[in-house]
Amino acid sequence: MPPCELWAATLSLLLIHEETGCRQSALNAVRLLDHLCDLEIDDDTRRLCERASQRLGTTEARHACTA
Repeated sequence: MPPCELWAATLSLLLIHEETGCRQSALNAVRLLDHLCDLEIDDDTRRLCERASQRLGTTEARHACTA
């Protein structure tokens, strides 16, 4: 199971992206989600991480980054 800090960092980046539209946060979240998929997690969680990664990877910038 991945450490709590990795999950927390991923969630933090997702929230920053959602709140500010920061594209860099989305790209970093994708990187962490892909890393989580490579670790020992259950299949349902892996699918959720893959879906989130794909969605963030195709999202166009909606806001100017304020971070």
